[in-house]
Amino acid sequence: MKDFLKYTLATVVGIILASIIITVISIVSMAGMIASEGATSSVEKNSILRIKLQGEIVDRAGEESPMDFLNLEEEDLTIGLDRALDALKKAAKNKNVKGIYLEGGSFAAIPADLQELRRGLLEFKESGKWIVAYGDNYSRAAYYLCSVADEIYLNPIGMLDWSGMSSQPIFFTGLMKKVGVKMQVFKVGTYKSAVEPFINTEMSEANREQVKSYLGSIWGNMQNDVAKSRKLTVEALNALADTTVLCEASTFVENKLVDKLGYLSDVKEALKQRLELNDDDNLTFTTLANVAASDDLGDKVDEEVAVYYAYGEINDAAGMGFNQEHCITSKEMMYDLQKLREDDDVKAVVIRVNSPGGSAYASEQIWHEIQLLRAEKPVVVSMGGMAASGGYYISCGANQIFAEPMTLTGSIGIFGMIPDASELLTQKLGLSFDVVKTNAMSDFGAMGRPFNANESAKMQNYINNGYELFTGRVAGGRGMAQDSVKAIAEGRVWTGEQALKIGLVDKLGNLDDAIEAAAKLAELEKYTIGRYPSPEPWYMKLIDKGGNDYFESKMRATLGEYYTAFSFIQRIGKMDPIQARMPFDPNIK
Repeated sequence: MKDFLKYTLATVVGIILASIIITVISIVSMAGMIASEGATSSVEKNSILRIKLQGEIVDRAGEESPMDFLNLEEEDLTIGLDRALDALKKAAKNKNVKGIYLEGGSFAAIPADLQELRRGLLEFKESGKWIVAYGDNYSRAAYYLCSVADEIYLNPIGMLDWSGMSSQPIFFTGLMKKVGVKMQVFKVGTYKSAVEPFINTEMSEANREQVKSYLGSIWGNMQNDVAKSRKLTVEALNALADTTVLCEASTFVENKLVDKLGYLSDVKEALKQRLELNDDDNLTFTTLANVAASDDLGDKVDEEVAVYYAYGEINDAAGMGFNQEHCITSKEMMYDLQKLREDDDVKAVVIRVNSPGGSAYASEQIWHEIQLLRAEKPVVVSMGGMAASGGYYISCGANQIFAEPMTLTGSIGIFGMIPDASELLTQKLGLSFDVVKTNAMSDFGAMGRPFNANESAKMQNYINNGYELFTGRVAGGRGMAQDSVKAIAEGRVWTGEQALKIGLVDKLGNLDDAIEAAAKLAELEKYTIGRYPSPEPWYMKLIDKGGNDYFESKMRATLGEYYTAFSFIQRIGKMDPIQARMPFDPNIK
C-alpha cells in the first residue's frame, strides 16, 4: 500500500510537471508564430510614429520578445538608439508614416546619445514630414529633443526644465571612515578623478576645472542646437536658464520655448487636423520597433561593413564590473573581432564604443586584437555617449575616430585602488593577524594592515608603467609624440568637440558617418551593414527573471542616481585593481 501511494503520487507529480512544460512550450510556440508573422511588420496607412520620451537611451536595443503581447500594460522604459535611428530613416521614406508625435516626460540620457537621436529627428524633417511634441512635463533631455518639433505643446499646469547643467559627485570618505576602511590609491594623472569619492570630501581643483570645461562645452552645444531650432539667441536661452525654474507654464510660451498650452485632447485634435481627419475618426499610431521591423532599405550584397557594438565597462570576465546589464568582456570581444577578421565577406569594421573604461589589462588585450584586425581590413571607431579612459584605449588604434561634439572622451590615465580595512578588522571587530613568510614580499597585500612603504612604491611603479604603455599606445595610434600625448592626458576628460582640436579624434560625426568612412577606406560602392554581436535571444529574459540581470535592473530602478556609486562599492573587491576609467559616474544633471 505504501509503495502504491508512492508511485501514484510520483505519477501525479509527473503529469502536473508535464502539463506545465507543455503549456509553456505552447505559449512560446504561439508567441514565436506571432513573431514570425510580424517579422516584416507593415505600417498602417495614415500612421503617426509615436515616440515616448521616458526612461533612458541605450546604445543598442535588445531582441524584441514575441511574448510582449502578454505585457501590453507595461511601458518600455528604454529606447535603443540603433533601432530608433533605423526607424527614423525608414519612417522618412515610408508613405504610410505621415509624421512624428513626441511625448515628453521624465527622460534622461548621455548628452552625445541625445545629440545623435536629435540629428536623426532633424534628418526625418528633411523629408518634408512634420513633428509635433506634447508634454505634461519636459525634462531638459526631453525638451532638447522636442525642440526640433514644428509645434511644441505644454500642459497648462505643466513644467519645463531649462535650468542649465550641473555635476554633483557623491563622496564616500566620511562613511568609510566611520566603518574603519581607507582606500589606498595609486594613480597617474592630475585630472584622474575617479578615485576622489573615496579619498576626498569635495572635488579637487583640477577636477573642478575639467568638469567646468566639459559641462560648458556640452551646455554650449545644447544651447546652439535649441537656439537654431527655436529661432532664439544663445544669450536669451542662457537668461531663461536662470529665471524659468518653477515658473508658470505661460512663461514658456511668452519666451518662445513652447508654441502653445494645451491638454492631450487638444493635441489629438491638432494631429487630426494635420491628417485631415474628422472629429469622430481615430488616430493611428505606430512605434519605433514596428517601423524598424518594416521592410529593409536597399538591396543586400555580399560585401559587408560590420558594426560592432562595444557597450559598457571593460572587464576581464563577465560579472566583474559594477554594471551587470551592459559590459565589454575582453575574451568575448576578442573572439568576436577574430571572427570578423576571418570573415572574407566583411571588408571593413566600425567599432561603436560607448564605454567609461574599466580594467587596464582587458583594455590592452582588446587594443591588441584591434591591431590584428586593422592589419587586414580598415577599422573605424564611432564614439557614442562616452569613450573615455579604457574606452579611449581600445579606440586609439583605429584608422579613423569619429565622435559626437558632446561625447565624453580622453581621460588617458591609470589608477589602482586597494581597500585597507585594517582598522575595521583589528580595532572595531577585534581580530588579530600574524604571519610566517619565506621572503620579504610573501605577504604582499595581506589583510589586517595597510601597504608598507616598499609595497606602496612597487604599486606606484606598476601604475607608472601602465601609464607609459597607455600613452605609448595613443601616441602610436594618433601619430603623435608621446610627450605631446602626456601634455593632454593626465586623466583629463574632454568632449568630442574639444578632442578634435587636440588631435584625439579625427572628425565630428555619427555612426552613419563612420560607416561611410569605413566603406570609403575599403573602396566599397555597394555594401550591406551587419551588426554584431547578435542581440541576446528574447527567451533569455525569461531565464534571467530569476538571475542577476533581473535583480540588477530592479536595483537600478530603486536606487536611481545612486545606483552606480553603490554598485561600484559592492563589487570593488572583484574588479581588476588596475583601472583605466573615467569618473565612474559623471553625475551630470
